[in-house]
Amino acid sequence: MLESYLPIFFMIAGGIAFGVVMLKLNEFFGPRRPTEEKFSTYESGMEPVRTARERFSVKFYMVAVLFILFDIEVVFLYPWAVSFRELGYQGFVTMFVFIVILLIGLYYVWRKGALEWD
Repeated sequence: MLESYLPIFFMIAGGIAFGVVMLKLNEFFGPRRPTEEKFSTYESGMEPVRTARERFSVKFYMVAVLFILFDIEVVFLYPWAVSFRELGYQGFVTMFVFIVILLIGLYYVWRKGALEWD
């Protein structure tokens, strides 16, 4: 039974070995001419104004997480829309409850002020 996994093990080991060999070859043969320009932050050709280590507001992360959450939830609407006729009335009611729960969550987030940027 274990011998059937042997080819998978060899592929994984070969991939890891290839990655390590390429990194070491780059380290060995790669050019080493560090300059101040190479170490500076590049922002669309403009000179950097502040440090790249600046802290972001928690609101930024809240909006990002909420966007991902609601975006992923909306993805569930597509398979439902494709198979709407086969699901019938029960599928409609189930999706209606799902959308109502999403709207309640959106209303809650909105009332808490998580979508405000100021």
